[in-house]
Amino acid sequence: MRNTHALTALSMALLLSACGGEADSTQARGPDPKLPDPQRGLLPSMKIAEPTAWGDQKPAVPEGFSITAIASDLNIPRQSIVLPNGDIIVAEGRGGSAAKLKPKDVIASVIKAQGNTKVKSGNRLTLLRDADGDGKYELKTVFAENLNAPYGLAFANGKLYVANQDALVSFDYQEGQTKASGEPTKVTDLPSAINHHWTKALTASPDGRFLYVGIGSNSNVTERGMEVEIDRAMVWQIDAATGAHKPYATGLRNPTALAIQPGTGQLWTVVNERDELGPDLVPDYLTSVKEGAFYGWPYSYWGQNVDTRAQPQNPAKVAAAIKPDYSLGSHVAALGVSFSIPAMGDKFADGVFVGEHGSWNRDNPVGYKVIFVPFSNGRPAGEPVDFATGFRGADGKTRGRPVGVTVDPKGALIIADDLANTIWRVTRNK
Repeated sequence: MRNTHALTALSMALLLSACGGEADSTQARGPDPKLPDPQRGLLPSMKIAEPTAWGDQKPAVPEGFSITAIASDLNIPRQSIVLPNGDIIVAEGRGGSAAKLKPKDVIASVIKAQGNTKVKSGNRLTLLRDADGDGKYELKTVFAENLNAPYGLAFANGKLYVANQDALVSFDYQEGQTKASGEPTKVTDLPSAINHHWTKALTASPDGRFLYVGIGSNSNVTERGMEVEIDRAMVWQIDAATGAHKPYATGLRNPTALAIQPGTGQLWTVVNERDELGPDLVPDYLTSVKEGAFYGWPYSYWGQNVDTRAQPQNPAKVAAAIKPDYSLGSHVAALGVSFSIPAMGDKFADGVFVGEHGSWNRDNPVGYKVIFVPFSNGRPAGEPVDFATGFRGADGKTRGRPVGVTVDPKGALIIADDLANTIWRVTRNK
């Protein structure tokens, strides 16, 4: 009987998602997006991704660039980091254990599963090495295993830091090693109860003194109660030496990737915002992270736009909420961010690359690509530029889903694709 009810609800969701047909042009992007009125209904629009293999195809990149798969057959690659000697470390895994609260949650979980890889979580770090610099990573080996849904990565203080879904840990690192020399050392525990949003983003301050961890909320908009949101929907600042931590910025529903801006030391993040207010609300965003700032969740969005679903209301918090810097569009599911460097060429020399995993809750899917947000005078400026596309084709089939993006100091972009279980490398043609 329970399965019958679930299938009936799924049928309703599919029927609803077949109606309408929002256009990408409705997406508000940039520093000052015009937001539509909220839309509430029985169920949000849901669109099942239709995964298929890349075959002899690959993502499209701008003229003057080439893209190559440098590793395949991974076990859910999420984020990557380039070590000082040029080796690449990839975090592989999937976490989360949140119970389904409503019929919508059951339906959404079925739909999301259709667009995800069926590969088992790796719970490991894989090392890739191009020993002769020819662009072919001939070595692929497990650096560390038996981790707990590793996601965020950082390198500082001669250590490789890994943000598991339940703890921040470190490995001592000697240049050139291909396997961890021992078990990881725990820096500090991270919130892990329920883990509605399980990913823990990570970056390090330029001097290595502090580590920053992004911790997502335990709900869409407090439907589990505020008591389970303690220490969540925020960025922690952690003392690398002692593990002592404090909230650095709050009201960030799900900060999925963090990066330090070169030259300024400013922390930036991409954030996945709340659902069920319509196909064009609420914009996921890119923003600088100001110490002590509050960014709205759950009481408001994009500044002082009140979300009446958050109870009890908190007018004082709404009044304190600041606007993010740059809208990426609603439901694009930004999961990666990395600052560019001049070696990427004039058009892409100053700005950030953003990996957009792609929507599941719009009739007309958005995301499923890597974009470039140009900067001027240290701030986002202008329209985003498509950089790697074709992950979801014109045929409606989904061949890949970008997650982490990492700029290699050599002038390449590393893209983790957790549907095809592939690492792509984009380089300028010489």
